[in-house]
Amino acid sequence: MVWSEVQESPAAWSALGELYHRYLTGLLLGMVTRVGVEPAARVVFRTFRNQHLEAFMPGLEKLGLTNEPDAVACAKYHVLSNSLGGVHVEWIPETDKKSWVRYSPPRWIFDGTAVCGIPTELSRAMLRGWHGHNGVTLGNPRLGFVATSQTTDGQPGLVGYYIEEDRDLDPDDRVRFRPGERPPGPAADLPSPSWDPVRLAKVERNYAMNYIHTILPAMTEELGPGTTRSVASVVGRQIGMQFHSTVMEMLGVDGNLGLRLGHLLAGHGDRCEVAQVGDGAHVKLHSWRLFNPLSVDAVVFDGWNALWEGFALMEERILSVTQRLDRGASHFKWVIS
Repeated sequence: MVWSEVQESPAAWSALGELYHRYLTGLLLGMVTRVGVEPAARVVFRTFRNQHLEAFMPGLEKLGLTNEPDAVACAKYHVLSNSLGGVHVEWIPETDKKSWVRYSPPRWIFDGTAVCGIPTELSRAMLRGWHGHNGVTLGNPRLGFVATSQTTDGQPGLVGYYIEEDRDLDPDDRVRFRPGERPPGPAADLPSPSWDPVRLAKVERNYAMNYIHTILPAMTEELGPGTTRSVASVVGRQIGMQFHSTVMEMLGVDGNLGLRLGHLLAGHGDRCEVAQVGDGAHVKLHSWRLFNPLSVDAVVFDGWNALWEGFALMEERILSVTQRLDRGASHFKWVIS
């Protein structure tokens, strides 16, 4: 058997960014319809809280916002960090202690007609998971977030402001909802990084990957392994099938499924090898940047792998996993027949 190493490519980055974007939205809808709104909201809260704890303080440093007033720094952070993933957010300044943000439709995370199926409870859980914890992380107990509009309520975007009050906020007051308040004026021009198409493809891949990196473990924490496997695997296969042609067109690689899967796996920045065996293939993945194989539950792999199962179903192929890095092997191995 002759193994050939596959190199990552900008086309694979773009394809993965698209695939993981769709998987994220599918997981949100899948949880709402299969386990209910309240459990889905808990997962969303946990996802955004974990992202906050991982990314907020390092992000403030990288974006050069550490010397800004807290309310202003938080608002600018959401504008600049989301722009890296191609998500449009506007900053509307008011004072050093009150600073607005506006996430205008179309909403990236609730893409397309999916916005009609997302309950407001999930949008509120996002705000409580991230926006409501900024003051805690910054050591400023007076800092909170007030939401004045939500797309999920049929209002013109997610709009709200960070505000530093003249008192310490109780935990329940760190995110408040006051529909009808309006920003003081137009959005300010806040220059964001200008990326060439190749760099942009990688940045957008990373943005979408990070959501999958956090939401699947959060599902395991909040729903348990059995329910997570059930929901994530069905959704993974559905998304793999539904977006098979889109992803393959973006990838632009000829050859059998094994070679194309190899290009997608290598697109994560991991070392991947493919061996052609008759009209099938063997695929090895030697690392797993998306997750720590030593710390995530086995069902995380099952949900993620369902995406590739969906591709195989569309091509009438059988995809078998014969070795798993997360179960002690030196690599993952797939056999496609």
